[in-house]
Amino acid sequence: MSEHFSIQHFLRGTFHQGIHPPENKHFTAEKPIERLAFPPQLVLPLSQHAGKASVALVRKGQEVVRGEPIARADGFVSVPLHAPASGVVKDICLMPSARGPMVESIVLDVYAGDPQEVLYGTEVDVDAIQSSDLMQAVQDTGLVGLGGAAFPTHVKLSVPEGCVIDTVLINGCECEPFLTTDHRLMIEQAADLVAGTRILMRAVGAKRAIIGTEDNKLDAVEAIQAVLKKDDVVSVKAVQTKYPQGAEKMLAKALVNREIPSGKFPSAVGLGVFNVATATQIGQLLPQKQGVIERVVTVTGPGIERPGNYIVPVGTPIRFILEKLGFQGSARHLIMGGPMMGGTVSSLDTPITKGCGGLLILNEHQLTTEEQMKRYPCINCGACVDACPMMLNPCELGRMAHKAQYEVMAERYHLNDCFECGSCSYVCPAAIPLVQYFRVAKSVNRTKAAAS
Repeated sequence: MSEHFSIQHFLRGTFHQGIHPPENKHFTAEKPIERLAFPPQLVLPLSQHAGKASVALVRKGQEVVRGEPIARADGFVSVPLHAPASGVVKDICLMPSARGPMVESIVLDVYAGDPQEVLYGTEVDVDAIQSSDLMQAVQDTGLVGLGGAAFPTHVKLSVPEGCVIDTVLINGCECEPFLTTDHRLMIEQAADLVAGTRILMRAVGAKRAIIGTEDNKLDAVEAIQAVLKKDDVVSVKAVQTKYPQGAEKMLAKALVNREIPSGKFPSAVGLGVFNVATATQIGQLLPQKQGVIERVVTVTGPGIERPGNYIVPVGTPIRFILEKLGFQGSARHLIMGGPMMGGTVSSLDTPITKGCGGLLILNEHQLTTEEQMKRYPCINCGACVDACPMMLNPCELGRMAHKAQYEVMAERYHLNDCFECGSCSYVCPAAIPLVQYFRVAKSVNRTKAAAS
């Protein structure tokens, strides 16, 4: 049996290079999705997605009901915002955000004791919606990529001129350590996932779809197969467990052996790539003509008493989550997302946004000491080169960054092909924060380009 499994494992698709960090998914992988209580106050940034911020439709003192639109999209690359709870608008002001700067936000006082039923929306026959109208229907939900990028989903449904999408790939790999949101969604909400996948296929004109997940989630494969039809145009496939298997270029290589060219989108090779949580939300929201008001978040880590996968209203402050689920320890380090690509949070007033699929809480036992943070000169070991899934030379890029030769990094060393997975930093024996250097370089280059 073990020999058969090893052969099957070997035959499963993957990509070149990558790494195998400890998964640490045991905290929550077997925890069914639960609903977290509503906080007394929600903070709703008008900018919690890529593109232009939403424009508030409400005013201070206005009462709103759960599901009601409270901000409109400001153009094509923008989405509306809906009230996650019934309550009254306390203020529209600058509040802390996950990105760091204070951003304009709607502060909503939630009505205590309210049953919090969704009072907006109406049943819709999705099959009756013309394919040409699906893009607008998706934008009306306020849906963005729920895998972390938070790029407006309807924009990804706009197929570039000259491109034909033949296959939709649904990313359920969830290769980031600690996170299990997508895993639980595939097990518990497989029907909604498949329904959303079919809608995405219609929207882009694809003839087939493949739901891809890593082979450490074979229970998810079984759950999805149980709701598929015989000879279905939607299929599910397990690929090898490796980080960063969930990146769209890696997923395309592993599932259909297509390589997305440098600087191009998946549509260039006939693919549309979406996250499992995104497809599941489409399957839930479009038939009810409702907006995104909550999402499943993995709250995990050694610093939390009751780790699990929770349905959390958008706008819930981290402080409330820690109070409800219990923080262990005297020092804490909060990461929105996973440890490889997530960002640290400085304020407990930072709210959960649409793109946040995980909250990792570490305490003093996991925090890096000053001695462990000490950096050493590069020893030219090549470990970063062997790990980089994009076949870049992080070592040389790091040297260029040290000299502030940021434009050279982009022009000669393909800096923009780096999607900041953190593999290079993870394997570096000299503890050089390579991915942080690359982020700074990209930021400087963007600023220069905008000023020119």
